[in-house]
Amino acid sequence: MAPNGVVIAVDGPAAAGKGTLARRLAQALGLPYLDTGLLYRAVGRRVLDAGADPRDATAAEAAARALAPADLDRADLRGPMADMAASAVAAIPAVRAALLDFQRRFGAEHGAVLDGRDIGTVVFPAARVKLFVTASVEERARRRFLELRGRGVAADPAQVAAEIRDRDAQDANRPIAPLRPAADAVTLDTTALDAEAAFAAAMAVVRDRLAAKG
Repeated sequence: MAPNGVVIAVDGPAAAGKGTLARRLAQALGLPYLDTGLLYRAVGRRVLDAGADPRDATAAEAAARALAPADLDRADLRGPMADMAASAVAAIPAVRAALLDFQRRFGAEHGAVLDGRDIGTVVFPAARVKLFVTASVEERARRRFLELRGRGVAADPAQVAAEIRDRDAQDANRPIAPLRPAADAVTLDTTALDAEAAFAAAMAVVRDRLAAKG
């Protein structure tokens, strides 16, 4: 069990395994879990539903402010279209501002494990533990392809890899909260790790950081 109020930030690019890892950490440590990327996916979906462009700041901000809990339970928040819409709305300052307070309240209430792309750099820069989970583009594309195939979604491996690279570029080059490791984050490369090995490595970091900071 983690100390009450501790926040663990898990950041990283698409398909690096951060979501699976963050959920397991939360369960093991007795902390609430929030997939912050789901917030942006839900906003992107609301914009698409309205027939608007996710790059339209006015439409995206309106969607963010109208976001309801039920939006996070939609079944269509994964896949290439949702990925790119989420990345587009996440680059809009007004959208990030609308969702920032929600994320901070969630983590500050009882502590939490949060995963996303700017948890350790923007949302909780003072988090007790920060992980930056990554993997090679090839391995992440392989994982995403298998995920899509497992859901019965037709996909081309080369196209999936291209979409991963495009998403990486969009996330890393956006002017607001670009994807990058926090200066004090521990980088965990999962390219050659299965889920069990990644979890063990992450738990070792968590224990070390919590012990070091009391």
